[in-house]
Amino acid sequence: MNAKKMFAMLLVFLMAFSLCACGPQNAIEPESKEAVTVTDMIGREVRVIPGSYERVVCIGAGALRMYSYIGDVSALAGVEDIDNTSLSERPQMFDSVARPYVMAYGEAFQALPSCGVGGPMAQTAEAEKILSCNPDIVISEFEDVDKSNVLQEQLGIPVITLSSGPNSVFDEKFTGSMELLGKIFGKEEKAASLVKFIADEKAAIEAKVASIPEEEKPSVYVCGLGNWGTTNHLMTAENYISFQVAGVKNAVSGLGMQGVGPIEQEKFVSLGENMDIIIMDAAAVKNIKPLFAEDPTMFDTCKAWQTGEVYLEMAYNAYYTNYEIALINTWFIAKTVYPEVFADIDLTAKANEVTKAFLGVELAEEIFACPSSFGGYQKIDTSNFFE
Repeated sequence: MNAKKMFAMLLVFLMAFSLCACGPQNAIEPESKEAVTVTDMIGREVRVIPGSYERVVCIGAGALRMYSYIGDVSALAGVEDIDNTSLSERPQMFDSVARPYVMAYGEAFQALPSCGVGGPMAQTAEAEKILSCNPDIVISEFEDVDKSNVLQEQLGIPVITLSSGPNSVFDEKFTGSMELLGKIFGKEEKAASLVKFIADEKAAIEAKVASIPEEEKPSVYVCGLGNWGTTNHLMTAENYISFQVAGVKNAVSGLGMQGVGPIEQEKFVSLGENMDIIIMDAAAVKNIKPLFAEDPTMFDTCKAWQTGEVYLEMAYNAYYTNYEIALINTWFIAKTVYPEVFADIDLTAKANEVTKAFLGVELAEEIFACPSSFGGYQKIDTSNFFE
């Protein structure tokens, strides 16, 4: 066989091999492996390959929690120290407060290396620690465009920033974050299911309270709401979303407050006679207790305290918002303010239903057993609760 024939046969063989190798692969290549541009929750356009990520790192308050609702926890390549409860040297300020995502996946978190310290006092991404985890994508809650762009350039991988907005679990930004996670990780169906569940829960509460006449609604004061750890009986919110969804008349309505913050002591005293019911966030008990020890008369001007109409909701801010607890709290508030309308609602069953929808497991018992839960939702005995 001459050289020309041998060369021609070799060329045909190589072409045939190339077709066999490439043709079928291209034919079965899923669309999800194609790069697309997504807009994250702070308006950054980022190129991603949906469904392709196998090593994920979450940084900043709330990022790991939101990822845990939608993403595959087994794909995590590292966690912040604050979420690894096996470490002794780490931020521990939230350890007594229920964090359902840690309850559900704490053992998995303990097996992972550190991608940073985390916590309220560590508000900077630690690029070197993140790189040491060898991730292929970062989910962030550091809501700064410039810093997110710099971090993405440093790491050489997509950095996706999430957000939830002022209305917590009911905010369209929270919905957007869930849908974004679904798209990036090929979990669109799971994200859509959770979004629908939340919308259905909200609609169910609103439907129950829709026919209650305004003149029959008691005036309710919520206190002890967290704001970066600062909380006591003066910390409240005029636009408390759980009150709005549950059709509750807010005792501080009309003050012109923006977000969660303190009211003046004089204002608290003057509003006392209009407080038919007090809802106290469990996170505030540790701060209110020493204040009450110094001045046992601090609630004497509050009508609700005198009549024993004081109730405990679960702490919903612990390294940012526990979104499932925020939803359960809304059911609790509605049932507390309108007991006859919500007589068919069992709070333990509802808590289990909600945590299962968010995290795949029923966690009511564990949430209520946390030290800062004081046994769960309850009516407070104002005669001895702070003893």
